[in-house]
Amino acid sequence: MKKLMLGNEAFARGLYEAGCKVVSSYPGTPSTEITEEVAKYDEVYAEWAPNEKVAMETALGASIAGARSFCGMKHVGLNVAADPLYTASYTGVNAGMVIAVADDQGMHSSQNEQDSRHHAIASKVPMLEPSDSAECRDFVKLAFEISENFDTPVIVRMSTRVAHSQSTVDTEDRHESELKEYAKTPQKYVMMPAFAKGRHVFVEERTQKLVEYAETSPLNRVEISESAEFGVITNGAAYQYVKEALGDRVSVLKLGMVNPMPVKLIRDFAKKYNKIVVVEELDGIIESHCRNIGVNNVEGKNIFGYIGEINQSVIAEKLLGEKREFVSLEEDIPVRPPVMCAGCPHRGLFYCLKKLGVTVSGDIGCYTLGAAAPLNAIDTTICMGASISGLHGFNKARGAEYEHKSVAVIGDSTFMHSGITGLVNIAYNKSNSTVIILDNSITGMTGHQQNPTTGKNLKGDPAYAVNLEELCKAVGIKRVRVVDPYHLAETEQAIKEELSADEASVIISRRPCALLKYVKHNPPFAVDSAKCVGCKACMKLGCPAISIRDKKAVIDHTQCVGCGICKEQCKFSAIE
Repeated sequence: MKKLMLGNEAFARGLYEAGCKVVSSYPGTPSTEITEEVAKYDEVYAEWAPNEKVAMETALGASIAGARSFCGMKHVGLNVAADPLYTASYTGVNAGMVIAVADDQGMHSSQNEQDSRHHAIASKVPMLEPSDSAECRDFVKLAFEISENFDTPVIVRMSTRVAHSQSTVDTEDRHESELKEYAKTPQKYVMMPAFAKGRHVFVEERTQKLVEYAETSPLNRVEISESAEFGVITNGAAYQYVKEALGDRVSVLKLGMVNPMPVKLIRDFAKKYNKIVVVEELDGIIESHCRNIGVNNVEGKNIFGYIGEINQSVIAEKLLGEKREFVSLEEDIPVRPPVMCAGCPHRGLFYCLKKLGVTVSGDIGCYTLGAAAPLNAIDTTICMGASISGLHGFNKARGAEYEHKSVAVIGDSTFMHSGITGLVNIAYNKSNSTVIILDNSITGMTGHQQNPTTGKNLKGDPAYAVNLEELCKAVGIKRVRVVDPYHLAETEQAIKEELSADEASVIISRRPCALLKYVKHNPPFAVDSAKCVGCKACMKLGCPAISIRDKKAVIDHTQCVGCGICKEQCKFSAIE
């Protein structure tokens, strides 16, 4: 049956059809929908793990037990999961194990623009890269076969464009894979030095076999054009851009297997043309491989660079000298930067932190928007969990000067992901640091996924909910308090008191995300224009529901959720 599917949806369909039994992932744009979609199939056990490392270890355990398994994450998540990945390359698998990593060329929703192919090369794990939804489904099914035939985990590299674009997919029925027999084999699965040395030999031999496979694999294909002016080697989403921009003016070697790459196939293709151009996004992985195997008539990064996405227009201009025409509007459209939603519980907290002049060690989540104007409240944001560890280091470096005027902010999901160990470090090493957990009762940034604090699992069924207050006390934090960030005076007072203390403390800023369906909002507020003096104090909150019109504040009743923090700001009682 033909269906129009998102790349992530087609990926999930491939998992289902291939007989995948166990799925464990951590949500991260642009990979999230793979796991959300596969969870809709009752034949597949699917879960959200606390972080990517746990997810990969869960998937590996399922594979060793004999079940086809999967874990998914975004590119920075693979950094977290790198520890089990590199050793899983040595242990190999029992049943097939597939890993999805979604790179974010252009940094649409990420803090960096790393190229995950480096992880595949360094861990010596095969990596496939689809170019459309149909290939997402097909490559996943083939990845399980490669995994079992070569005794290895297999990574499938996605990208924002492939994950979130649609194309047609031919679907099939599920092939129910039998649970493979498990036999105790310590020399394969116990990676102590004596056994690991032997497995390293296996890894190197496996890599050579995979190179041989890549030479004739259907994953890599040559598309010859009789009128070709030169040859192009490309992969992933860039293949689609090449075909649209250059058409029959070039011959194409499309690499669907990007690690390890073929040697003879590339050399034979390159011999046909005086010039070979590699079109790949981010780093010059394919180009470097070409040079390493003696293909010297190649260029690529000198033309396209290392930053951001490639598109059809860029390719046409760079390679053909053709500038595409665009229809443009004459009117200047104001930019619309990302902003916290109307009624966002984080707004009041960040307003208080800014008002108090507090140095804020930030973390990954929608609360990162607290760094934007007009709040400008966050000083640093590095990676998941770094807010707490970073605050500890910051305070140990600067001492009492900053201990009483610096905090860490971290969301409930991120705290469960990798913040707990940082808090343990603060308690264990007697750091006088204040941590604020922004508990909005959901994983907000990636689209409202459940987490271990919400009381529900991936499928929405009841689950044990971690008690944040008791958890913080259990690791050694004696001062733990809860505030409602809609109450500015209460929140500000709590921050002042905990910063003045001479021991570590935790403030839990608790209020559900305003976009959750079960949250009941108050009636919207309105501005009495007769009382409004146009002081713009309410504008300092950065609420998108408030604007200035004819020098008076105006509240958009379609956006306002009645949180009331603007009313608390107004000294003239103009907001009612």
